[in-house]
Order: sequence, then structure tokens, then C-alpha cells
Amino acid sequence: MTTKVNDKLDYEAAELVAPGTAPESQPKVRLVWGVLRLMMGFTFLWAFLDKLLALGFATGRNPETGAIDFFGDAAWINGASPTEGFLSFGLHTKEPFLSFYEGLAGSAWVDWIYMLCMAGIGIALILGVATRLSAIGGALWMVIFYTAAAVWPENNLFLDDHVVYAVIFVGLAYAGAGRYLGLGNWWRKTELVRKYPILQ
Repeated sequence: MTTKVNDKLDYEAAELVAPGTAPESQPKVRLVWGVLRLMMGFTFLWAFLDKLLALGFATGRNPETGAIDFFGDAAWINGASPTEGFLSFGLHTKEPFLSFYEGLAGSAWVDWIYMLCMAGIGIALILGVATRLSAIGGALWMVIFYTAAAVWPENNLFLDDHVVYAVIFVGLAYAGAGRYLGLGNWWRKTELVRKYPILQ
């Protein structure tokens, strides 16, 4: 039964990539999906590393001088909150969910959920394992970021990069992108995934 479900999902993914043509016969399509998966994975993993170690991109950089305090006080490993700054000062003042997100600022459990998800989704996407699950998780995070800071973007009526990324994540999930430039083919054949197809 599990094999039939997997075969059906693969067929549907192939149809979404190019109707009537399996992606295995289109190396350029496979390359595009594989590269997109790696890029989105690195985006999430880097967010984790930057918050963990204060590497100076979004964390640890002095906004006035541009100086970077590597591994400094802003790093999560030194006790700083990876979410408090954004939830306290990075929210759009006209957001309908402003008070809700501000109430989460400084909560340790929010920090842990955020960091574990950034690391887990990033690593899974880079390796090409649990791609469907991690891509869905990535899309959900894009929805969270959108409702926190960009429901009414300044340069568009409603569309911003979070929406675009969310659509890319949906594409990665349905295309079975872990099979391209990743370990997806091996992963889906493991006993764990055969028993729990949701882990694909």
C-alpha cells in the first residue's frame, strides 16, 4: 500500500513539473529544482548560524559603524535571544497581528522553536531528505514572517518575498526536489520512510 502511495505522489510530482513528461527525462528541470532546494536550505541554515554565532549579517553588526562583534553578546550561544529584536522592533506598526507577536518577544520557548526549525529545515533541504515535510515547514514559516512584518508591503499591494518563497517551498514539496542533487532517492527507500511516508 505504501509503495502505491509513493508511486502516486511521484507521478503527481512529475505532472506538476512538466505535464505528461517525467522530470527524470529533463535534466535542466531537475537542476533547477535541485538548485532551488539547496538555496532555500542554505537560507534557513544561515539564519540559524548567524543567530547562533553572531556572524554579522543580521546579527552582531553595529548599525551605525558597521563593525561586527563576531561571537559577541548578540549570539544565542552567549545568552542573547534570536527573536526578541525582531519581535520588539522589526514588526510593521500597521500589522493586524502586531500585539500578538510583540507578546512573544523574549520567550525562551519561541527562541528554541525558531532555532530548531531554522536548523532542521535548512539541513534537511540541503541534504534532500524529508524534503516534502521540511518544505511545508518552510512555507509555514514564510506565512508567519509575512503576517509578522509584511501583510501590507511598502512596494506592492500584497506581494513580497515571503509570498514568493512560500510558493517556491510548495513547488519543492510537490516536485519531490530532494531527488535532484540530493539524497532523496535513497531517503524515500529507507525503512523509516516506507513506514511513515509523511517523512518524505
